[in-house]
Amino acid sequence: MNKALVVGINEYPSSPLNGCCNDANRIERLLLRNEDGSPNFSVKKHLNVSTKGKLKALIRDCFSGDDDTALFYYSGHGHIDSVGGYLVTPDYSQDDWGVSLNEILQIANESRCKNKVIILDSCFSGFMGSISTANQDTAVIKEGVTILTASRNDESSMEVDGQGLFTSLLIEALSGRAADVTGHVTPSGIYSYIDKALGPWDQRPVFKTNVTRFVSLRKVKPRISLESLRRLTEFFVSEDDQMPLDPSYEPTNTPEDVHKIIEPFATEEHTRDFSILQEMEGVGLVVPVGEKHMYYAAMRSKTCELTALGKHYWKLVSKGMI
Repeated sequence: MNKALVVGINEYPSSPLNGCCNDANRIERLLLRNEDGSPNFSVKKHLNVSTKGKLKALIRDCFSGDDDTALFYYSGHGHIDSVGGYLVTPDYSQDDWGVSLNEILQIANESRCKNKVIILDSCFSGFMGSISTANQDTAVIKEGVTILTASRNDESSMEVDGQGLFTSLLIEALSGRAADVTGHVTPSGIYSYIDKALGPWDQRPVFKTNVTRFVSLRKVKPRISLESLRRLTEFFVSEDDQMPLDPSYEPTNTPEDVHKIIEPFATEEHTRDFSILQEMEGVGLVVPVGEKHMYYAAMRSKTCELTALGKHYWKLVSKGMI
């Protein structure tokens, strides 16, 4: 079972925000279901949580139990001082800003859930996962915890057109732009997507984790079918193997087509395999050797080989992991 707590706070007595509740609504919709409509996370959404005590209780409840994945998403004000960082609640006062990031991390560290994911779109949220010791930040993340934040511990988190910049990219990532070849959107994929989208002069996302494997936060349509992907080990005997091609793989190389044709003419079996190889080329798993396009590799009887990514998936297939 997967569960998620989604919190957005706009209504602060001073410095109100505009886009946090809208961000929370959009994140809720994406987490509830995978792209094919199948259930994903059981989501509890809370907007404009009014007090520090209520927010802390919600976070404790989120990480209680022994679920497969517990995810906490927050969009709102953040604050940092000489002691640490905070998620700011509307009842804040001087020296009592809200829920301490160290407290949240402690709750996640002590959780019996298999995977604990914390996503924060707030200013200075990059402090999450550290404690201040002798003017140095020391990581204290236990196994199974992943933290993804909008900005470093000395940066603000920007809003653009009434929406959090970080969350806008997070939504794109969850919608499929950060998916791997098999259609899984993982925290590392999300970070990689957001990191590339933000320029060197923008706020910088922070990614901290202590996991043995990355959990899938959402499933979208695979870029290539698993059935086709599993044929990697059939086409390539080893990860460094090259597969020989010839004109019989090119479907247009038939006497019925009005252009120059070359023996051996196209066969149904080879053209079917070649279609899969072209799919693999399209998602970066396979490249022709000595030619720019698979068409010419076939027509000129060249070979194709696995890319670094292709070798990775070849290993997964060979181990029965796909």
